[in-house]
This record gives sequence, structure tokens and C-alpha cells, in this order.
Amino acid sequence: MTSRLLDGRDVASHLRRDLQHRVERLADGDTGAAPQLAILRSGSSEVSALYASSLERAARSVGVEPLALTDDTGPLVESIERLNDDPRVAGIVVAQPLTDLDLGRRLVERIDPAKDVDGATPANAGWLARGEPAFVPATALAVIALLEAYGIPVAGQRAVIIGRSAVVGRPVASLLLARDATVVVCHRATQHLARETRRADLLIAAAGSPGLVQPEMVNGSVVVVDCGINSTPTGIVGDVDFATVAPVVRAISPVPGGVGPVTPMMVLRQTVEAAERAAERAAGRAGPG
Repeated sequence: MTSRLLDGRDVASHLRRDLQHRVERLADGDTGAAPQLAILRSGSSEVSALYASSLERAARSVGVEPLALTDDTGPLVESIERLNDDPRVAGIVVAQPLTDLDLGRRLVERIDPAKDVDGATPANAGWLARGEPAFVPATALAVIALLEAYGIPVAGQRAVIIGRSAVVGRPVASLLLARDATVVVCHRATQHLARETRRADLLIAAAGSPGLVQPEMVNGSVVVVDCGINSTPTGIVGDVDFATVAPVVRAISPVPGGVGPVTPMMVLRQTVEAAERAAERAAGRAGPG
């Protein structure tokens, strides 16, 4: 059996071209400038550094100006207020995970929800939970974008998610429910995990546990989306043992190269949407020319 590879790099390339055109239109508008994306990072997490650098590259590739802020550039909590008030800044992202969890929470809580382009604030989490999303965590959006790009049906499918984090598991569950999937969320207290995963039509692995999903945990018709980003001595790996699982499933996303390349594009798409809304509001305030 040869599984279908859900290549996120190809999906990201298509998204990039669309965003480039939209940023060009913004730059040609009344402001005459491209939108800015502020990327805040603190601590020594390799995964956080990888995410921040991928966001910077993605921003430049579509014409958005990245603003990288770290502990070395000044107190990050105070920086948030300045960024909230700066009309040139369309989006603000805190690169997770932070070593200091309390700092991460304080930073996120201070972001203006209208600039929260990674869907991290309590306000945006609440709108998503109500089924009325504004901005959504980018990795969760990337899962949906990957499925849509490859024409993978969601409505009526049994979707099993491993992981209940606020940045992937829970928002993915909300997005899939909104698309009429039957959703089961598994976690560390789930008994007989393999029994649940073998029944899945869609399996979303987002546990942060390298190689957790093994071939005996899947069926031959399942579509597997691996959201894991785990730093190991041999490099970045996912939550799925790709070498053994890929030959026995219908479709699978690799790590790296699956959800990863699409995630920054989702941040950029929401940044561009925020900039477009701000431009519309500014035009409305200006009135007829």
C-alpha cells in the first residue's frame, strides 16, 4: 500500500502567492506601507526559536515586515502596549513555548484581540469555543488548510485528536466540529488509546510525544495529520512514527514538511486580514474623498 503524502510545502507555496498579491494591494493603498508583524520570543526553547525564525522568513516572503523582539530588546510586557497602539503593526505573536510560562500568559493577555493573529488571547479562544471564530491558533488552521487543499472530506467523519492543548488540540476540535465531523479528543488520561485511534477516519496527533503513534494504532483507511514538533538528538520529529505508519494508512503528513510550512502562512493570512480590516476602518473614518 502506498499512502498519499500531504505535502505542506506545496500548500504553503500556493498560499504565499495569494498573500503576496494582497500585501501589494495594501502597500499601494492609503498608508503606502506593508503591514508589520511583531514576533516576541523569550527563553531558550529550540522549538520557540524555530517557530520565530520560520515566521520571520514567511513574513518577508509575502512582503510583511517582521519585527523581532526578545528579552534583549527590552521588557516584553511593556512592548505589548506600544505595539497595540502602533497602527503600522497589524499582528502580534508570542512564539511558544516560553520557558517562563507565567510570562507567556501575561504577554498573551495584553495583546489586543484585533491584533492576535495566532488566536492566543482568551477573547479569541472564547469566540472560537462559541463557534464564531475571529482569529484562530495557526497550527489548528493549518490542519484544516492541509485537509482542504487535498480534498480530504471532514463532514460525517470520525476525527480522533490526541492532545487537548489550547494551541492545537482544543481549537482543532472546534474547527472540525464546525465542519460537521464527529470529534473525539484523547489525552494522557485516556484509557485504551489505540482502541480509539483505530476507529478514526481522521487522526490528528498533537500530543508532543515523539513516535507516540505506531502502526498497530491505525487502520488502513485513516488520514493522519501529524502536528508534533519534537526536538530530538536526531532532529525534529513528529508524534507519529512516520517510517512504520506511512506504509499502512491512506494519507499522512510528514514532519518536517507537513503542517509546519503551512502554520506560518496561517499567521500571515490572519495578519493580512487584520491589516485589511484596519484599512477598511480607516477609510470609513476618512469618509468620501
